[in-house]
Amino acid sequence: MNTFEIMLTIIAILIAILLISAASLKKDYTIKREVVINKPKQEVFNFIRLLRNHSKFNKWTMMDPNMRMEYIGIDGTAGFVSAWDSDVKNVGKGEQEIKKVMDGERIDYNLRFIKPFEGKAGAFMTTESISDRQTRVNWAINGERNFLLKIMYIIMSMEKKLGDDLQTGLKNLKVVLEKE
Repeated sequence: MNTFEIMLTIIAILIAILLISAASLKKDYTIKREVVINKPKQEVFNFIRLLRNHSKFNKWTMMDPNMRMEYIGIDGTAGFVSAWDSDVKNVGKGEQEIKKVMDGERIDYNLRFIKPFEGKAGAFMTTESISDRQTRVNWAINGERNFLLKIMYIIMSMEKKLGDDLQTGLKNLKVVLEKE
């Protein structure tokens, strides 16, 4: 075997490993992070239930102070839509809709991405009382991956990147709420 054939064989093996790894990933995914905030549970929940407040802690919203926002409906209730449109590539265009609110406990969202790529995902935030003055907040994104998304998750470490972005948002939320 000459050097060229050896290199082609190695490349073929690496591609095969990538494809087999992608095929072995589950179709469904959930990326979840948490933070403890030194505030009572209902106070934390009342803040996060309003999508307009998310611009104060959400990493993606904070990446573009010139982002165009549109709000439809009554904030903090099922059916409320927060739409964004940004010229910043990593922010893009899309909308987030409150799907369900369990007062003091959980908010479920639908995410619809338009640019830089089309896609859908779910998200939720939960609050859990640790004590009278401490609340654990969980933030998660979930959805389904097609085969191409599975490959992207492996190559681009999307699970870690999205998880880090969620954690940054939660750290920002902690700072915002604990200042009040």
